[in-house]
Amino acid sequence: MSKSNIISGIEVGSSKIATLVAQVQNDETGIQDINVVGVSSVESRGIKKGQIVDIEEAVEAIVESVEAAERMAGYNLAESYISIGGASIASQNSHGVVAVSNPNDEIVSDDVDRVIEAASAISLPTSRELIHVLPREFLVDGDIGVKDPIGMSGIRLEVETHLITASSASIKNLKKAVNEVGINPIELVYSGLAASYAVLTKTEKELGCILIDIGGGTTSIAIYIDGAIAYSAVLPVGAKNVSNDIAIGLQVSLETAEKIKLSLSDAEKKLKKKVDEEDQLDLSSVSLSDSKKVSKKILIDGIIKPRLNEIFSMVKIQLEKEGLMKNVPSGAILTGGGAETVNIEEIAKRSLGLPVRIGTPRGLGGLVDDVINPDFATVAGLIIYGASKNVNQPLTYFSKKIKLPSTTIFNKLLGTIKDLLP
Repeated sequence: MSKSNIISGIEVGSSKIATLVAQVQNDETGIQDINVVGVSSVESRGIKKGQIVDIEEAVEAIVESVEAAERMAGYNLAESYISIGGASIASQNSHGVVAVSNPNDEIVSDDVDRVIEAASAISLPTSRELIHVLPREFLVDGDIGVKDPIGMSGIRLEVETHLITASSASIKNLKKAVNEVGINPIELVYSGLAASYAVLTKTEKELGCILIDIGGGTTSIAIYIDGAIAYSAVLPVGAKNVSNDIAIGLQVSLETAEKIKLSLSDAEKKLKKKVDEEDQLDLSSVSLSDSKKVSKKILIDGIIKPRLNEIFSMVKIQLEKEGLMKNVPSGAILTGGGAETVNIEEIAKRSLGLPVRIGTPRGLGGLVDDVINPDFATVAGLIIYGASKNVNQPLTYFSKKIKLPSTTIFNKLLGTIKDLLP
């Protein structure tokens, strides 16, 4: 018989708050069938460059997104996987070694737990916390390349791990915002790691590749070598910087600039080829207050391309700094909302000197019309990440209860009532 679990993910991003609810079925062979039953996306508020800057506004936006997904799915969320990003993310690799508890017998899960704990015992500033300890490979008596040592015989067990940290303040603010919505965070997941679960293939990870998740205010990087993540970072630039440049260059509002950027991307999708740069773009088609026409060539080559080149140059600098440029033959996989920017594949190829493709979420069924889109890579990855954890929660994992308003919203309501009293 197959077992059904319900898993949800909430992406708390600079441009949007996305919530995904999925039903996961495991059969006797362990094969998972993930079906989306609820999805929503609302404009982000109170968040800048991946960091919460106004907790009340952030809570209101999360409430709006979560309630929309709950209505579609028919469940009240009690727990969820939450994305975390922003410039506070940092990473390093660490080595751990322990003696096998029973050298005359097999390596057991307790040995693996101890060696991973040894690798994670690093000195951190009081202002930082570990959010991920990801094993890259194990060594048994010096033999390298072991992926799963359980059941093997040996005396000395070692592990190479990838550690991802974030600032304690960012973690506390994010947890507080989610808790005020009435949801308990199961785990905070680095946004680049989550997106990699949704868009990267096993072959790409084994050969070596770089995931570039271009969000609204930040760009997350995750580099895979030999099937395991080896480097993580977040750059403080994103797709909103492109919109800002368009607004300044054309002297239009940010809202109009965003519509211009999206109209070029939509045209490229519909034509399924490069946009004709000789054409003129009539601004009246995206804004009632603007009637002038602008050259698409000037718009793309003079405004959009320089900003994208800057983003990819920053990525390349990170690769070269870590000495990883030759370790990613599978190339770069672009995802996130910014990956839909016009001509981005061609610009990335020239700037990085690597093969490039656009990554869209895979491995999901159900209500996926809106989800199979680079913009939903992170929140889709949260679901797949959660499913990979083999969470054995029953279908009642979301309780059918009346959710009380968050303290922030309750205090606002109380203040309004007080103002009405004589």
